Amino acid sequence: MSDAPRRVQDPTFWDTAVLSLPHAHLLQSWHWGALKERYGWQAQRWLWHGKDGQVRAAAQLLVRRLPMHGLAPRLAVAYCPKGPLLDWSQAPLREQVLMDLQDLAAGADAIFLKIDPDLPLGFGYPGEPEAQAHALGEATAHALQRAGWRPSAEQIQFRNTMVLDLTLPEEALLAGMKQKTRYNVRLAARRGVQVRRGSLDDLDLLYRMYAETSLRDGFAIRHREYYRHAWGDFIRAGLAQPFIAEVEGQPVAALLLYRFGLSAWYLYGMSTPLHREKMPNHLLQWEAIRWAKAQGCTRYDLWGAPDTPNSEDPLWGVYRFKRGFGAQVVRTLGAWDLPLRPTFYWLYSAALPKLLNLMRARGRAQTRRLIE
Repeated sequence: MSDAPRRVQDPTFWDTAVLSLPHAHLLQSWHWGALKERYGWQAQRWLWHGKDGQVRAAAQLLVRRLPMHGLAPRLAVAYCPKGPLLDWSQAPLREQVLMDLQDLAAGADAIFLKIDPDLPLGFGYPGEPEAQAHALGEATAHALQRAGWRPSAEQIQFRNTMVLDLTLPEEALLAGMKQKTRYNVRLAARRGVQVRRGSLDDLDLLYRMYAETSLRDGFAIRHREYYRHAWGDFIRAGLAQPFIAEVEGQPVAALLLYRFGLSAWYLYGMSTPLHREKMPNHLLQWEAIRWAKAQGCTRYDLWGAPDTPNSEDPLWGVYRFKRGFGAQVVRTLGAWDLPLRPTFYWLYSAALPKLLNLMRARGRAQTRRLIE
């Protein structure tokens, strides 16, 4: 068993502890919590130590007060993004960490606690030849259900993702691509696409391209100031690197790659309609993969895949693009909720989808005004 959780206030100590644990994730880094604290969340960072003094678990718990003036002004929600971090095969440790998190969330007046550990449930889609179950993930899902947790209707992060193994040499990574993808990578280079590493000076360019992409593809984005921190703060800390594809000096596509420990995450991509026939996104992605490998990363997370391999899914086109690079589908546990105040949890769950739809519509209108 582990000692009671201890709160951590030192950024370097925290990140070192997080990176020592299984399934360490960018969303459990100090900088991610600091970003969320700018926008209404309070970050609590907790460590569990064994009797030998070794770190055995970590949880960055985000708490946000709900604007329920007059009705319940102190109520909140609690969320542990891509955590908690621990060896999930250790049942006593798992039970203690989840119970302690429940107490911490209740102490913060949360109506529910949400977790979404980056623990695989399986690889590939069920029914496909390469599909594999992950016994620990399945056992953990059953244990959560027995303990009163429920799969969440609000999946804040993608439930599924796609991952490349960067321990392979570049030649093997190229050989693992779909033939068409490999052809397009080389085609882009032949047709004059050049990829450069971006910097803080490119933030306005990146935002404008991202805004154009959001309007073209129909998804909502945040205001410009948010990305000055979500991108800029991480670039300053050496945790993110922009890549920009150009044709004859004209930017046509870009991406933001994040790095934490031995993993890299492709979180943001953006493009213009210009020179799409030159396949700039293919060379852009390949150069980001090569850079991550050169930085010592062993895992490249392409961030997001459909729940099922359905051509009607909005993610289908993006999924086919990522699959072309030879990435493996990783199905994770997804988000789970533990209701702490069932009545308020039900009201929150019923009202949230309507609120999110309204916010998305307003966000698209605001984005259009910003770039017109």
